[in-house]
Amino acid sequence: MSHLAKVFIFIGVLFILFGIFTWIFGGLFSWFGKLPGDIRIEKENFAFYAPITSMILVSIILNIIFYIIQKIWFKQ
Repeated sequence: MSHLAKVFIFIGVLFILFGIFTWIFGGLFSWFGKLPGDIRIEKENFAFYAPITSMILVSIILNIIFYIIQKIWFKQ
């Protein structure tokens, strides 16, 4: 099996595990998307939502995770 196929399978398994985790523990993340800095505009026939602060938080967390994985996986 090629390396790319293994990567796609790994990503798929991660998505499944994340889905199960959020299904079981969904109430723990009810604050997510309601942080200060997340823009929400709701009118009669219009809704606009821009989760700026939440996406910055996700970006920081993912960068830390990938940094740790890189240091562990690709020891130099």
